[in-house]
Amino acid sequence: QVQLVESGGGLVQPGGSLRLSCAASGSIGSAYAMYWYRQAPGKQREWVATITSSGSTSAADSVKGRFSISRDNAKRTMYLQMNSLKPEDTAVYHCGVPALGLWGQGTQVTVSS
Repeated sequence: QVQLVESGGGLVQPGGSLRLSCAASGSIGSAYAMYWYRQAPGKQREWVATITSSGSTSAADSVKGRFSISRDNAKRTMYLQMNSLKPEDTAVYHCGVPALGLWGQGTQVTVSS
């Protein structure tokens, strides 16, 4: 069974950058939209960004202009470039392919001075 594995999280100061990766352990094809979500302690899961099979992207207003989503189908990997990070971006970030019921375990991002 294909698994999704996130990486790239960590501790960063406000204003810093991180690049998250979401790697698939097997082929999931390029026909599915892929998503990033995040969940902060005590809060509901929040949609962050989506990239469709054709490469169209969308992002939540809270991250628009700071985060960018991309994918490399040949490497079976999706990315989330996060710039100008704020303390309120602190959360566990999960990637997923809802159409296939695939979700990763998540990677922690902490923005703090």
